[in-house]
Amino acid sequence: MDANGILNVSAKDTSSGKSQQITIKNDKGRLSQRDIDQMVADAEKYKEEDEKQRTRISASNQLEGYVFNLKQTLGDVGDKLSAEDKNVVQNACDGCLKWLDNNLLAEKEEYEDQQKQLTHLCSPIMSKLYANAGTQSGAMPGSCGEQAGRFNAQGPTIEEVD
Repeated sequence: MDANGILNVSAKDTSSGKSQQITIKNDKGRLSQRDIDQMVADAEKYKEEDEKQRTRISASNQLEGYVFNLKQTLGDVGDKLSAEDKNVVQNACDGCLKWLDNNLLAEKEEYEDQQKQLTHLCSPIMSKLYANAGTQSGAMPGSCGEQAGRFNAQGPTIEEVD
């Protein structure tokens, strides 16, 4: 097969000495230059719309992932929360999932707003959970539990060691 997609096949019958040759070309189903140019033009034309769609879907996936992460955490360590706090987080997650199902074509900003609302509601409760986990495990001041809290609030603390 050559670079143009043309296959030359030859066969020879050894007993009779007859030989035949056939050339196979892949002309059918090929796009014309006009078709290719049209596809490129369409791709450029819809590039901005495609990017907007990609960011919208990304925001939706991020919100859905956050909800399922909260639900997973609730399932894993929810028994350490009060029943009231657990219900607040569970209801917020369920409401957010229902909102996602009913608003499949929402804009990126709407997904981000839903995530901010959910974070604002659930973050203090989840912080209590992790704070309780640190004190219940007998954490000493300056231990990993406290350092993890500092990491989330301010970023990592870097100390130079000789």
